Amino acid sequence: QVHLVESGGGLVQAGASLRLSCAASGRTFSTYTMGWFRQAPGKEREFVAAISWRGSRIYYADSVKGRFTISRDNAGNTVYLQMNSLKPEDTAVYYCAGHAIWTTIRSDYDYWGQGTQVTVSS
Repeated sequence: QVHLVESGGGLVQAGASLRLSCAASGRTFSTYTMGWFRQAPGKEREFVAAISWRGSRIYYADSVKGRFTISRDNAGNTVYLQMNSLKPEDTAVYYCAGHAIWTTIRSDYDYWGQGTQVTVSS
């Protein structure tokens, strides 16, 4: 069992940066693939980034590649999403999620946080 809590969202201007954190509890966190997803109003939840349990495998959606960086601290049971050069179209609720094996498919993820709002003004 993995319990996830996101933090770090907020209201920023275009071009600014934010770092989201996802604190996890549960003994299996360090062995899980962790992903970040986002959901804008009226849209489906979409994949943003994923990191394998040792951090050796990372994958980004094309829309955030080069601007966002996912990382993890297994000792601290935390996953991060560093977001730079934010755009208004990045506005969404951001969720972290966990799954036992590598995947970027939303429906594969078993554990989800409650989400944190990111709003980027133009």
